Amino acid sequence: MSLSPPTPLTVSAEWLAGNIGKPKVKVLDATSHLPTLGRNAKEEHLACRIAGAGWFDIDKIADKSSKLPHTLPSAEFFQSKMQALGIENDDHVIVYCDSVFLSAARAWWMLRLFGHDKVSVLDGGLKSWLAISGATESGLKTPPTDQGAFTVRASVGAQTISIASLRQLVRQEAAGQIADARSPGRFAGIEPEPRAGLRSGRIPGASNVPINSLINNEGGLRSLEDIAEAFNAGGIDPALPVITTCGSGVTACGLALGLALLGNENVRVYDGSWSEWGASDAPIEAGD
Repeated sequence: MSLSPPTPLTVSAEWLAGNIGKPKVKVLDATSHLPTLGRNAKEEHLACRIAGAGWFDIDKIADKSSKLPHTLPSAEFFQSKMQALGIENDDHVIVYCDSVFLSAARAWWMLRLFGHDKVSVLDGGLKSWLAISGATESGLKTPPTDQGAFTVRASVGAQTISIASLRQLVRQEAAGQIADARSPGRFAGIEPEPRAGLRSGRIPGASNVPINSLINNEGGLRSLEDIAEAFNAGGIDPALPVITTCGSGVTACGLALGLALLGNENVRVYDGSWSEWGASDAPIEAGD
C-alpha cells in the first residue's frame, strides 16, 4: 500500500489552474483587511473571486460572544460552518486572499487546528491567479446543494496559547521566543493601534518579525532563505519553539505558516494577540 504524498503547505496559481474543478479540490476565499484600510472583503469577494470559490469569513467563523475580533470558535461551530461550505474530510482545500497581510494563513491554520491536514495556501493569492488569467466569477454564489461531511479531528501542526498561560510564562521570564507580526511602529508603541481602547507597546520579551518581511513585491511568499533571514533579523531562531502574536490573531498565523515552511511546527499562536493583551492589565514594554 503506497502512502499518499503529504499535502503541500502552499500551491502556485499554475498548480491550481491544473487542478481546479477536480471533485476533491475546494477553493475558499479568506480575505480580511485591517479596519483602517477602508476595504470591504465581502464586497470584493462578490465583485471578483476565483471561479467556484466559497467565502471563508474570518469575522463570522468566530466566537461571536467574544468582545475580541474573530476569536476562535468552538469545534462544533467550526464544523457546522465547514459543512455549510460543502467541505469533506478528504477534500484538498485551497485557501487564498487578496490581503496585504496574508489573511489566508488564518484559514489555513484554523483548518489544521481543527484536524484538516489537506489544506494549502495559494501563494500570491488572487493577484497570482489574475496574473495567469485564471477564471473568475462575480455575484452571489449558489450555496452547495449538499452539506459537507466535515468533522473536527485532532489538531495537525497547529497549537494555541491562552493569555493566562502566556502571562504566567512572561512573569516567570520563561516564554522563550515570542514573534510579533505587527509593524515596527506598533511594536515600538509609537504608531497608533487600528483598534480603539488599546494600550500601545508589546508583550515583554517579544521580538518583531513584521508579516510584510515574509512577503515579496508581487504579494507572494519570499524564498525559504529570505523567510529564515526575516526571522533571524527579528531575533528569532526559526528552528526553536516560537509563540506568535500580532494585532488580532491573523498575521500571527502568517508567521506560523512561514515557520512551517521552514520545517518548524513547534509554534503556538496567541489567538487573542494585542487586541486582548493591550486591553488587559498584563505587563507591556515600549520603545526600541
